[in-house]
Amino acid sequence: MSSSTRMRSRSSGSRTRVGSSASHVLVINPGSDLYGSDRMVLETVRALVGDGYRVVVAVPTDGPLVAEIAARGGETSICPMAVIRKGLLSPSGLLRLSAEAIASLAPSVALIRQVDPSVIYVNTLTPPLWLLLAKLMRRPSICHVHEGESGVSRTLLRAINTPLLLADRLIVNSEFSRRVLVETLPRLARRSMVVYNAVAGPKRVTPPREHLDGSLRLLFVGRLSPRKGPDVAVRALSILRNAGVDAVLDVVGGVFAGYEWFERDLRTLISELGVSDFVHLHGFHADTWPFAADADIVLVPSTVDEPFGNTAVESLLAARPVVVSAIGGLPEATEGFGAAVRVPPADAGAVASSVLHIVDQWDMFRSCAIADAVAAARRFSSDNYEESVLDAVDAVSRPGREGAAISYVGA
Repeated sequence: MSSSTRMRSRSSGSRTRVGSSASHVLVINPGSDLYGSDRMVLETVRALVGDGYRVVVAVPTDGPLVAEIAARGGETSICPMAVIRKGLLSPSGLLRLSAEAIASLAPSVALIRQVDPSVIYVNTLTPPLWLLLAKLMRRPSICHVHEGESGVSRTLLRAINTPLLLADRLIVNSEFSRRVLVETLPRLARRSMVVYNAVAGPKRVTPPREHLDGSLRLLFVGRLSPRKGPDVAVRALSILRNAGVDAVLDVVGGVFAGYEWFERDLRTLISELGVSDFVHLHGFHADTWPFAADADIVLVPSTVDEPFGNTAVESLLAARPVVVSAIGGLPEATEGFGAAVRVPPADAGAVASSVLHIVDQWDMFRSCAIADAVAAARRFSSDNYEESVLDAVDAVSRPGREGAAISYVGA
């Protein structure tokens, strides 16, 4: 179904619903922040509400995501849930995870009964109990997979991904992530579809500076965690300054609960490298576009596999050259864009060298970045994302469709 056809059906109210509860979707999200996978929940809510569904989003705590869901016409329910985190993948952690799962069982069942959804839509594979409950309570389910790490042991990947066998459909955010899933559990191939993230650009694109007068402005946006590599960005800045480059670095992002130690270590590193006056830690900001507008070059120095790479795409949408780690889904997300430079992961020297290359060829990179903003807006549009999500929800909510294979690539 094309975008125009679906929009005509929506406005005329002609789309057919199945049964009395077919207009209800229960979305499960393991957090209440506004990072990559959380933002995709907002795109999902917007698509479903716009298509006439009543949408209830279950989250474990209150947070900035709740108000954004309401602004898009969705409802939220605070519901305890067991969420798989890497810190829990130990004997003591698994005991804690089991206890959380048991404690969340009754309220989760009660919420499903209350909402009476035609589809349970689980965002990320980290709250796996919901897929089991959906199966036991005979509710079709979709899991939107935002994870994918090829460097994790096959045994661990199989254990983490096995609950996905309970889902009727899988939406996967990149070919890279889908390949990781299928290599560990080939049976997931038939039920999985690739849909690139919808990434909205700024209301107005500010072109890059024509001339790099004064300080060179570098930007890092993301969680303060080892996997995102803010420490690599800091080291790259130090290398540039030691080479005589007048550069500054803005760091925009906060920490997961339990990762406060990393922020302390990052501040210590900044002090030890003598760049305290040139690194600005801004904390979390829901709106990062003003920082992008003030930046010259964005750094995405991830140290482990990124399943997709929202920040890299946002950099392109903002018309900014971007230096990204050649790892995971980042090369896929930036493929074909002239203003994206790829470097080995965790290599601060390579990041610094790439920054110098961009500066030396600034006119070319500036022109590419302006063109990339237009191309990225087409490739990662909300329309592409919306069509695919609605097709998946329609497919699992209709009797007799559970066994069908689908393979849509949202490019």
